[in-house]
Amino acid sequence: MNTDDFYYLGYIAKTFGFEGQVVLALEVDSPTDYKELESVFILMEGKLVPFFVHKITIRAKGKEAVVDFIDVDTIEKARRICGARVYLPLKKLPDLEDNAFYYHELEGFRVFMTNGVFLGTVIEILEYPGNPLFSIKGEKGEILIPLHDDFIQDLDKENKKIWLDPPEGLMDLFTEG
Repeated sequence: MNTDDFYYLGYIAKTFGFEGQVVLALEVDSPTDYKELESVFILMEGKLVPFFVHKITIRAKGKEAVVDFIDVDTIEKARRICGARVYLPLKKLPDLEDNAFYYHELEGFRVFMTNGVFLGTVIEILEYPGNPLFSIKGEKGEILIPLHDDFIQDLDKENKKIWLDPPEGLMDLFTEG
């Protein structure tokens, strides 16, 4: 299985107790959306391996869950998966409202300035802590624009188009020379 059809949920942070439970560090916006998980895929030796959930408890802090996997019933088995990345199939993503989007959905969108000038196509979203960036393939190379709600003026999911109004002077970095 290829991780392209999956999204990153978090990672196994540590063991919990002595009967095989683990702490899953959730790297998602709304951890409570995952309190009913039946299974996950854990990346082991380059392959996604399904693990079935017996019980999952979202911790009070909200960014962690204690997970009891079926067939992981000893601390030794739990230690083997510590540090591993955890994924879910894209089809398991919770539905979003209106023009809300997941970053992976924006790849391939055509990007325009609000004045109609075509900038290029979104290649990927670079996820830097607190500062995600649009990576746009433009006519003269890569253009990086902060992915900020204030800069997105309109988004047309059906036609895969985004209209941006970046801060004054930002585009000068990509048009000079």
